Amino acid sequence: MGLNAPQAKVVSAARQGDSEAFSAAVEPHWSELHAHCYRLLGSTYDADDALQDSLLRAWRGLARLDPQRPVRPWLFKIATNVCLDMLRGRSRRFLPFDTGSLESDADARPLSVSSWITPYPDRHLDASSRYAVPDARYEEREAIELAFVTALQHLPARQRAVLVLHDVLGFSIAEIAENLDATKAAVNSALQRGRKTLGGLLPERSQLCTQQSLGDERVRAVARRFVDAYEGGDVKGMIDLLDGDSSFAMPPYAQWCRGRDAVSRSWLIPPPRPGLFRVIPVRANGQLAFAVYVLREAKYVPIALDVVSLTESRIGSVVAFRNTEVFDLFNLPAALPLES
Repeated sequence: MGLNAPQAKVVSAARQGDSEAFSAAVEPHWSELHAHCYRLLGSTYDADDALQDSLLRAWRGLARLDPQRPVRPWLFKIATNVCLDMLRGRSRRFLPFDTGSLESDADARPLSVSSWITPYPDRHLDASSRYAVPDARYEEREAIELAFVTALQHLPARQRAVLVLHDVLGFSIAEIAENLDATKAAVNSALQRGRKTLGGLLPERSQLCTQQSLGDERVRAVARRFVDAYEGGDVKGMIDLLDGDSSFAMPPYAQWCRGRDAVSRSWLIPPPRPGLFRVIPVRANGQLAFAVYVLREAKYVPIALDVVSLTESRIGSVVAFRNTEVFDLFNLPAALPLES
């Protein structure tokens, strides 16, 4: 399907070197492109780099863009190939739940930051464009959840790209074959293999479905209980929030634990000391999340960003990212003052 006249005019102007026209042509796709790069790479930082590289390649390749053709498929072809280039020779990113290192030595040395999937700020999703994609199997927010992004990293890079392009973004088999310089048969084969692998890794119910079932008020109630328990040093209150089969992980440490008893002995549970922590609710990966600050030298400083998965009205899992640099991703303050 071709562009309408105003859109074609913008693309034509961009091809003549008009940077403002180029921005007008690509800006509506920025958020969706960024989320696409994150799904493929598993890192918000790498997604930033991939998006910048993609836009630079798009600017340099404008002469090859037909003004009568839609911009979106062309941009996604560029971004997908940038990500595939970045993935060559790299080890996949993961979360501790993938390591099999259950309740190991708590003093084990942390793994490199480059090993881990990073949290993704929901603010990148809020402005993203919506497209009618009848072939898509997953909604945009569902396909950004930690469990989904973690499962994707188990797929070979091209399988990963094919599945995301088709089942998340709704591109046709023919479009994907053109984007990846592959045959339609090869794309179909990769899609089926990717779906089979992904189906065995995803939870039965997404966080999107769980939160929709609970409703906004019940989700907010869980968030209030989490903040109150943490800031109040309420050990029992925090443990009561846990599902019986809950799990806890704390990147960059590979160890993790499962079961309410095990989690109740983990770093997740605050000491019974009211006022030691301050907690700011945020949103990450389409899920509840909390920026946790600890009292040190007369101010509160970042200690972890906790991304929470719910099961009904309880907490099913928590991934506490102890790399405090992620606070910058969420535009969170570097410190909080003592309250008077």
